Amino acid sequence: MTATASEAVVHEFPLPTILTNPASTPPTLITQGAEGRLYKTTYLLPSIPCALKYRPPKPWRHPILDQRLTKHRILSEARILSKCRRDGLRVPDVYALDEAAGWLMLEWVQGTPVRININQRLGDRTEGIEADEELKDLMRRIGAAVGKMHSIGIIHGDLTTSNMMLNPPAGQTETDNVSGLEGEIVIIDLGLASGGVHDEDRAVDLYVLERAFGSTHPRAECIFGEVLDAYKQSFKQAGVALKKLEEVRMRGRKRSMLG
Repeated sequence: MTATASEAVVHEFPLPTILTNPASTPPTLITQGAEGRLYKTTYLLPSIPCALKYRPPKPWRHPILDQRLTKHRILSEARILSKCRRDGLRVPDVYALDEAAGWLMLEWVQGTPVRININQRLGDRTEGIEADEELKDLMRRIGAAVGKMHSIGIIHGDLTTSNMMLNPPAGQTETDNVSGLEGEIVIIDLGLASGGVHDEDRAVDLYVLERAFGSTHPRAECIFGEVLDAYKQSFKQAGVALKKLEEVRMRGRKRSMLG
């Protein structure tokens, strides 16, 4: 994982006990959102980095309700990640959790967000993108990963190229990987994920990815079809989900027209 925020003075935030353990390296705040914070720290040994997702108490919520929501979300994400690992989908491994304290400790995935790799590859180009076979191959790997996720009954809820990591091949550093397209797709940030077997839910997942892709990589929209083609090949029930996707698109266009 790559830091998207500068190292912050973490002590200005309330930290769980595990992050103040003198035996571990000082935590680095990577990102901070409305619901939680992501830190990079160590696990057991200084050589084992991990990602620690911490959901601090929300003072605007009733304490009992806040505690129940926090426990539910942490346990839900941990169960979904464990199911994904069991069923062969590449996601971060779960190392430990404490739902009462509000944290979930995960494998630190080496690599870069797919968003960075695509934008680095595109550079300032406006032509020749449709003929870029390496970029199209990356799109197919994305489609295969999403198809695998849907085939095991998981809906991500926030599919974007920022929530996918490109894990570099063995021997390649993160710095090398920024300018390359090789590596394994690892789906991350499943905090909004849920179990789902309905084609409507799958279609909405695809629609969110399609819209996010068009917004983040508008010049590469011409090759997004590679994602859907690979999705279809990797998921036996994809045909129905893709038909539903057309309906979801129509509803989205109507909402846009009506404002």
